[in-house]
Amino acid sequence: MKKLAIPTLPAAPKFDFAALVEEFKSLDPKDLGTWPLLPRIAALFAIFAGLLFAAWWFDASAQLDELSLKQQQETKLKEEYLDKKKQSINLDEHRKQLADIDKAFGALLKQLPNKSEMEALLIDINQAGLGRGLQFELFKPGSETQKDFYSELPITIRLTGGYHDLGAFAGDIAKLSRIVSLTGIAIETGKDQPLKLDVVAMTYRYLDEEEVAKQKREKAAKAQGGKK
Repeated sequence: MKKLAIPTLPAAPKFDFAALVEEFKSLDPKDLGTWPLLPRIAALFAIFAGLLFAAWWFDASAQLDELSLKQQQETKLKEEYLDKKKQSINLDEHRKQLADIDKAFGALLKQLPNKSEMEALLIDINQAGLGRGLQFELFKPGSETQKDFYSELPITIRLTGGYHDLGAFAGDIAKLSRIVSLTGIAIETGKDQPLKLDVVAMTYRYLDEEEVAKQKREKAAKAQGGKK
């Protein structure tokens, strides 16, 4: 029995890159029409690839930049959403804390006398010293300084007396129903002489509605004058 002969395929031609390069060197770049087929195909392919790269560079790169910007905006919006979500979850707790702060602020505000009660507070400070057997050499209220909703009134005081009596006086001031702070404390001692205490008692009072309204008008007028 005869064996059938299996036809063989012709070998694929080998691509000689070095020969193609040499052929390109001998071509006239000004006369593309006279080029052989293979160099012309290679040149057209290079031009096509260059056009594709230029299209990507001018179009796709801009789109990538825009995409990066959108991603940053998305991250920022997510963070804002999570922050607001946490706030909404803790809203009741925040309201409770705000109510506690308002309550504490109201309690502190009640410790500040109004304008008509300031004279009584000054008398209380004076009586605190006399009640401990101290001698007043100076009791001089200074100039009042207004803040947002309250004012400060410093009182320069000089007292003479014993060490324990001066300490008891400071304790009595701290126990007053109104807020009074002692600052600038200086004690002078002398041989066989009573102690001398120099101190500034800072008193506070809250402003009434008329004073607050006047203060707001002055600030608005000052701001308006600064814009001119």
